[in-house]
Amino acid sequence: RHALAAREAHDQARSAETEANRAVDANGSRLKAATEALARTQRDHADAGAEGDKLRAQAVELGDRARRDADRQAELEARLPTLEAEEAHLAERGRAMAEARARLDERATAVAAMRSELGVRSAGLDERRQFLQARALELDERLSRHAVEREEAAGRRVELDRRGLATTRLRSFVTSRLEVVEGELQELRDRRRRQSEATREVSARLDGLRKKRQTAERSLAELRERQQRVELEDAEIRLRLETAVEALRRDLDCEPEVAMAAPAPELPETVSAAARVRELERDLRIMGPINPLALEEFKALEERHEFLQNQLEDVKSARRDLSKVIKAIDAEIVSVFAAAFADVSQNFQDLFETLFPGGRGRLKLTDPENLLTTGIEVEARPSGKNVRKLSLLSGGERSLTALAYLFAVFRARPSPFYVMDEVEAALDDVNLHRFLDLIHEFRAEAQLIIVSHQKRTMEAADCLYGVTMQPGGSSRVVSEKVKN
Repeated sequence: RHALAAREAHDQARSAETEANRAVDANGSRLKAATEALARTQRDHADAGAEGDKLRAQAVELGDRARRDADRQAELEARLPTLEAEEAHLAERGRAMAEARARLDERATAVAAMRSELGVRSAGLDERRQFLQARALELDERLSRHAVEREEAAGRRVELDRRGLATTRLRSFVTSRLEVVEGELQELRDRRRRQSEATREVSARLDGLRKKRQTAERSLAELRERQQRVELEDAEIRLRLETAVEALRRDLDCEPEVAMAAPAPELPETVSAAARVRELERDLRIMGPINPLALEEFKALEERHEFLQNQLEDVKSARRDLSKVIKAIDAEIVSVFAAAFADVSQNFQDLFETLFPGGRGRLKLTDPENLLTTGIEVEARPSGKNVRKLSLLSGGERSLTALAYLFAVFRARPSPFYVMDEVEAALDDVNLHRFLDLIHEFRAEAQLIIVSHQKRTMEAADCLYGVTMQPGGSSRVVSEKVKN
């Protein structure tokens, strides 16, 4: 009776513990969602601050470049009179050589040698003059380009100031939202602490019930052991009694009542009671030996049975705990997958409509009721087409659909940088233009590394890296910054 009561109390405590664990898991999920929202808000704030710092650094760099170009222009203007004087001096020397050549016509051999030398030097002077003229044109072109860049820098400075004001407003908004989120987070932490305290109380009660159950089980085991010993002794006595009755009926052909009522046999005069007992014991030994270790073997088997029963209970308990852990992990996986799929699906629809104006695309789960084993189907319907399967689209459309899905994942779960290898190889000019617009949109948030053979993709880059090899030499990396 006590064991049944303890078992019922244990089942009730186990049910209460299960409910408490479910509540704790639910609160943990809500707390994790709030923490992720806070982390996203902090990342947005950090990204806005980093963008402002980057823009201010670019403004300072442009100012420094403008000042360096102005200094270089002044230096070149100062060197220009010297170069002109050198050119006049060289022209005067050429005229002096011509006069000397007229006077030395009589010396034909010497004049021929000097003529060759003077021709070579004249060619060098012409080349030098052409080089100076080209240099002067290049300086004029750079001066005009620097003027345009100064104007562009002034425009960008106004844009940077505007962005800085927007960043300040965004910072104030994020600060206010951060205070609200911190308040909600503190409230969730208080609720979790209260639930943890309730869980500890339930655990303490459960431990007490477990101890009572162990005590009751030990008492029950002792009672069962005593009962088994008594039953064994009773069975042995009954067996001995039945054996004696059977032997009496078989050997003497009489009932036990008659044998009990019969008078005791008289012993011979020469035989004592002890001798008669020894004779009877000898007769029993002749009848055959018994197994005196049967009780010990039974006890050993009983102990082995109890040990295996305890091991089985431990395995069942471990299996129950493991099932709880698996259920918690499955619930976490389902929650994370559902949130990620919702974000990626929405971003895929927006990006597909951007890359295919007038078209519609969406992501669909093959088994929405079971998120652990479900698959994902991609439906794409460009404008003017009634098909939805990717296998019926052209190569460029399939590539653009794959890019829409890829950038939807990028937007849902951002990363500091992305690497793509010839993803626009199958795109025509129109789709390539849409792809480059998408690249311009993402380049403000992350660093894009694209392996490409398309000229328009290279023109849209900030920096180009290539590998070249001289004849008979080794390969080397060539880099060039592109001024957009």
